[in-house]
Amino acid sequence: MAEQKPETVLELTKRIKYLLESTITNVWVEGEVSNLTLHASGHAYFSLKDAGAQISCTLFGYSRSIYAKTIPLKNGLKLRARGSVSVYEPRGSYQLNVRSIEQTGEGDLMLKFLELKNRLQAEGIFDQEHKRPIPDFTTYVGIVTSPTGAVIRDMLNVTRRRFPNMHILLAPARVQGEGAAEEIVAGIELLNSLPNPPSVIIVGRGGGSMEDLWCFNEEIVARAVYNSRIPVISAVGHETDFTICDFAADLRVPTPSAAAEMVCGQMEDLLNTLSAANQRITNAMGIRLQLLRTRLKAAADSKLFTQPGLLINQHQQHVDMLSQQMHNAMYNRISGIKLRLNSSIPTMLHGAVQALNNFKQKLERTNQAQARAFENQITKNKHKLDNLSIRLESINPKAVLARGYGIVTNPATGKTIRSIENLTDGTIVKTELADGSFQSVVSSDPSNSHLSRPRLPKRSMQADTPQAEQMTLDF
Repeated sequence: MAEQKPETVLELTKRIKYLLESTITNVWVEGEVSNLTLHASGHAYFSLKDAGAQISCTLFGYSRSIYAKTIPLKNGLKLRARGSVSVYEPRGSYQLNVRSIEQTGEGDLMLKFLELKNRLQAEGIFDQEHKRPIPDFTTYVGIVTSPTGAVIRDMLNVTRRRFPNMHILLAPARVQGEGAAEEIVAGIELLNSLPNPPSVIIVGRGGGSMEDLWCFNEEIVARAVYNSRIPVISAVGHETDFTICDFAADLRVPTPSAAAEMVCGQMEDLLNTLSAANQRITNAMGIRLQLLRTRLKAAADSKLFTQPGLLINQHQQHVDMLSQQMHNAMYNRISGIKLRLNSSIPTMLHGAVQALNNFKQKLERTNQAQARAFENQITKNKHKLDNLSIRLESINPKAVLARGYGIVTNPATGKTIRSIENLTDGTIVKTELADGSFQSVVSSDPSNSHLSRPRLPKRSMQADTPQAEQMTLDF
């Protein structure tokens, strides 16, 4: 049997390509979009996946097609694609060349993503007021990522190049697959529990599909980032990738390398600023020293040091000149004052004498006016006193009695009897007249008992002495 000639890889690939492209020419495939790339050429490259497998797809001219407006492609979108199976020879991989698409809904992962995002947003975990400021300058950074991936190597290269003195502490954690979310949470909590914690934490990994990045969409990761006492920078995936961790972090950057450049760039700017300031200070000090040297040389060459006696003589001459000027000025000043005094003394004396005479006359007029006013006041007071005496005499009870009136009192109480109602049968009363007084006993006449007023006494007797006789008043 003749030995079969072996095929080249290209020949075998072409045979497989022929078989697939000739047998699977028009097929509908339903799945969820992932690993989407919209190329600058306008072509779309993505994968369709379900729970068990995935297939690479191409949609040439997508950006210029009607689908770009009607069905915007995005990761997590569930759709039906119609096309033919082909083989991409350089990679030896098969793919579905899509000719048309139909949207069926959001993917399961996307729905879970949106549900968690909306719920955490409603709790306020993504609110800007809870964001902690990233330190402007730091020399100590904590990183939570895989210790074997390309991410940590890229970040170390950036920091070593831009700021070699940066202290980096790695909290190793898986960033994909089962248990990755728990390890990320453990790394964040470990860095927060250190006695000397870093100034900022970077949580990151490279790009990938939504499935690859799903550990950063877990609720426990979002809450660990939110509860961190240390500011957290989220650097997950590529620029177009967004995770729940990005929303919960204090700052989101597109890539891990960008995060490393940011923390180092600020320090680099500081070093550049310090270097520029140091150069400015050096230049200023040089200019100042040169100026001082010039001034010192000028002083050393001056007459103060070369001919000090001459300088002293010049100043002494100047002092003598000033002394003579001051003496002349004082003499002229005193002479002027003396002249003005001699010319003004007679005028001042005449004015003083005139003022004294005017004051004397004014004083005499004042004394005369006060004497007249005093006499007038005495006359007024005398007239007023006379009027008061007359008024007082008119209301004197003795004067009233002299006109024929009497005063009736109760000798027992000394009170004046003003009404007949105060009299009863047998009451002793005292009557005082102008020239004496007498006592009487009140009695009623039975035949005239209806009378209400006392009658005049039947006889009266003038008392020879101050003590009058008793009389009886009949009613």
